[in-house]
Amino acid sequence: MIKLKTKQDIKILRRGGRILSKVMDQLSAEVKPGVNTEQLTDLAEKLIIKAGGRPSFKGYKAAWAKQAYPAALCVSLNNEVVHGLPVPARIIKNGDIVSLDCGLEYEGLFTDMARTIIVGQVSRKLKKLVSVTQEALMKGIGQIKPGHKISDISRAIQKQVEKNGFSVVRQLVGHGVGYSAHEEPPTPNFVDKNVPDVELKVGLVLAIEPMVNVGGWEVESLEDGWTIVTRDKSISAHFEHTVAVTEKGFEILTR
Repeated sequence: MIKLKTKQDIKILRRGGRILSKVMDQLSAEVKPGVNTEQLTDLAEKLIIKAGGRPSFKGYKAAWAKQAYPAALCVSLNNEVVHGLPVPARIIKNGDIVSLDCGLEYEGLFTDMARTIIVGQVSRKLKKLVSVTQEALMKGIGQIKPGHKISDISRAIQKQVEKNGFSVVRQLVGHGVGYSAHEEPPTPNFVDKNVPDVELKVGLVLAIEPMVNVGGWEVESLEDGWTIVTRDKSISAHFEHTVAVTEKGFEILTR
């Protein structure tokens, strides 16, 4: 069931989104060679709690998962698409592509955000992957306004990705957000005729999150039960914003 947010809800989500954005800025500055991924999640949790929020990923139990997610932050490296588990043994090094994904509960409402960071020197193709993924996110967001449909978002993202020679992950999609970490409606990054094509209405809040691979779109799960990787081991990038549908169009709450 799709739940539209009130104006008061949006005010709270806006405050939470600003906190999450600042946390992500601080985390991004710490992504450098020699840092281990557990250090990043520890910092994320500390910053969120200090700002008056709660890390919504920590303890989150997905319907398909055998156990709850154990950390405040997902840190996915290189061919890891999403849900990478942060552990001390994972050391960031020069040439890595690092995706950070973080969720925040603030005054009972949820926002979600992700970005991908290039560490040191990488190939032109990987630089293009990251820039195209971010561009695809903004192309999708640009389609948000009352009367448009989910497919308008999906089509814009897919077009931007595929015209640049990359592929959109199809087993994972964006989603509604606000009253909980994951809500209806599913928001694919490709045109999917098997998903209800919901009309966008004022008060709908979506987590738009293109996940883009250098190689094929197929992904698979690792034995840890959370980390999802590209099946062909190609590099992946991920960007995400929480966005509200407004009377005039949209508002990025995690700006």
